[in-house]
Amino acid sequence: MKKVLIVSYYFPPAGGPGVQRWLKFVKYLPDFQIEPIVYIPQNPTYPIEDEGLLSDVSDQLTILKQPIWEPYGLASLFSKKNIKNISAGIIPTIQKQSWKERLALFVRGNLFIPDARVFWVKPSVAYLKDYCHANDIDTIITTGPPHSLHLIGLALQKQGLKWVADFRDPWTTIGYHKALKLLPWAQRKHKRLEKQVLQAADAIIVTSATTKTEFESLTSRPITVITNGYDTTTEPSITLDQTFSLAHIGSLLSARNPIVLWEALFELLKEVPELAQHLQLKFIGTTSQEVKDTLEKLGLLTYVRDYGYVSHDEAVKHQKESQVLLLIEIDSPETKLILPGKLFEYLVSGRPILAMGPAGSDFASIIQETQSGSFFTYDQKMAVKNFISSCFTAYKNGSLHSTAVGVEKYARKNLTQQLAQLLTTL
Repeated sequence: MKKVLIVSYYFPPAGGPGVQRWLKFVKYLPDFQIEPIVYIPQNPTYPIEDEGLLSDVSDQLTILKQPIWEPYGLASLFSKKNIKNISAGIIPTIQKQSWKERLALFVRGNLFIPDARVFWVKPSVAYLKDYCHANDIDTIITTGPPHSLHLIGLALQKQGLKWVADFRDPWTTIGYHKALKLLPWAQRKHKRLEKQVLQAADAIIVTSATTKTEFESLTSRPITVITNGYDTTTEPSITLDQTFSLAHIGSLLSARNPIVLWEALFELLKEVPELAQHLQLKFIGTTSQEVKDTLEKLGLLTYVRDYGYVSHDEAVKHQKESQVLLLIEIDSPETKLILPGKLFEYLVSGRPILAMGPAGSDFASIIQETQSGSFFTYDQKMAVKNFISSCFTAYKNGSLHSTAVGVEKYARKNLTQQLAQLLTTL
């Protein structure tokens, strides 16, 4: 059985979407004659935790841990809550940033390159170099963000190991990169490190076709698209919400505030008075203050039920109980390549998806291909209203549902088979 070392920052009990990808790959790799060994920090700073995910970690899995020093602990002396939010990618719009948040973003972007976990690189290389040699490991995988972990792979490759760099998100074109207030020299260093990693890795994995196209302009190294996916589970019988519930799973960031959607609902409530008796907005995850302010201004806050962060199992339950699922992405060219992990769980929820994002988004084509809902750009308010209205009519008739087609290729085990085939060719 081939041994493969996986270097990751996020692993249970860490919660959130960044954990799911490699938690599931690790779960299924032994089925394809590959033994995963996971290397993670001993004392990480996780914005959220989900103890329930530990049940998906095999007792047979070898997990290596080494201490990490992160500057978030020092920075939080003057802004603990805000630093935790920034760590989670929750960045207020520039108009709403306090001077502490602006300072924290400047420090994060310009002093810790590529990110605040960079201090884990050197000690990790020293430890893993000896461990891999002693345990006959010849292949390593680094997964980012945080992209500093790819520097561990870059160094270990020089010791004779094969190296696969997995990009769950892009590097310098990720949505929050512009918010880091980078000085010109810092921006150049980010670009230089990104190109260095892309040109050195023996193989590169990305989660979307657009990311592959973007990276192909920077490297001639082989790039494989392996998307995120869904896990096949046996669920107890699900009872749909009695309300006309529109649910958003995950973080509703300041920049991910779909004002056109809220305005469409505001207008529909006036045009269809009956809607007020049934409407419910369910927010499962962190919701920014900017979103709440917009809803309050439009008189929609009364329809909101804010659950905050819940376990992954509970989030999946909400997906299957809600009447309509909201998939909202930032209206920016940089987010066209984002394929949110929840998309694939949405596909098998049996619920119609109302998706919004920039024209040409990769997830728009998947929704269309699977016939799982409708995608709208931010200038299509009337179309959004019509979709919600049709869903509301179907809800009243008891006929609101969705049956996605051709989704089997996104099952986690099938995706792991693709990964295993790649690893055996190195």
